[in-house]
Amino acid sequence: MYSVETYNLTKIYSNGVKAVDKINLQINEGEIYGLLGPNGAGKTTTIKMLTTALKPTEGSAKVAGYDIVKESMKVRMNVGIVPQDLTADEDLTGMENLLMVSKFYNVPYGKAKENIDKLVKLVDLRDSINKLVGQYSGGMRRRLELIMGLVHNPRVLFLDEPTLGLDVQTRSLMWEYIRNIQQIENITIILTSHYLEEVDALSNRLSIINKGKIVVTGTPEELKKSIGGDIVVLTFKNGKEALQATDILKTYKASRITELSIKIKSSDFSKDSQTILGILKESNLEPLRIQVEKPSLDTVFLEYVGRSLPDEEGDSDSRKMMLMMRRLRK
Repeated sequence: MYSVETYNLTKIYSNGVKAVDKINLQINEGEIYGLLGPNGAGKTTTIKMLTTALKPTEGSAKVAGYDIVKESMKVRMNVGIVPQDLTADEDLTGMENLLMVSKFYNVPYGKAKENIDKLVKLVDLRDSINKLVGQYSGGMRRRLELIMGLVHNPRVLFLDEPTLGLDVQTRSLMWEYIRNIQQIENITIILTSHYLEEVDALSNRLSIINKGKIVVTGTPEELKKSIGGDIVVLTFKNGKEALQATDILKTYKASRITELSIKIKSSDFSKDSQTILGILKESNLEPLRIQVEKPSLDTVFLEYVGRSLPDEEGDSDSRKMMLMMRRLRK
């Protein structure tokens, strides 16, 4: 059974912009699923529809087995949202925040306390849960925000930039907490992140969305293998040389990255290097720098979208979604 299933899901705004164009997704139960896309790709609109914050223009979707339009209240009761913006009240303790969220979802006190005790243990917050949130470190805040989305036992959890602003070590710890929660709770997690290594480390499968359409879907390894071979970046002393090199290395799918740099593809650069450098030498071209990379998710993203995924400042869309859903439960 699928936790999330969409059929030709489409959203056209009143100004005529088609933000989402016939998206078809099938996300398995208990799967961590990455959803990647640049700004304006349709990623946020898709999540808004799946969490019932927006109604689709065409198509349909089911989340946790419920239709997002016909059974929207049941969908809301079965999804959790952890936004990238911090929403916990700093003037309350961690426990008070968790109990407050439980009330929004009408979870009885006894059941809420049972859920909270289990979740607090899962993310190692037992020693701090009765302290004011204003005294928490960044990592502690993120852990609290994570379990705030789980107090009502949702079947599907939407994680939006769960480690934004954290240092590398704390981010790695958050990854472990997310894995543990997924395994212990057997919950489906839909993850959006601008840290591609995060999506690579956590996701069972992922989709890249661009211009309202799903352009590719697969496991991280499948997508990296789809690129094939080595990615070679050649840097020249001026733009004229880079442009000339792009033209003469067409058989290696050469393309410009910056004014001075181009990238080419090679099934095995250790074998192809002499041939490639020989071609350049015939035109009196000599790269200043050669970088050889194995395909990564960043390479995959660049291949299918045409540009790298930038680090972006969070907006308040996901926070507004979560707060709206809480109000609807009152």
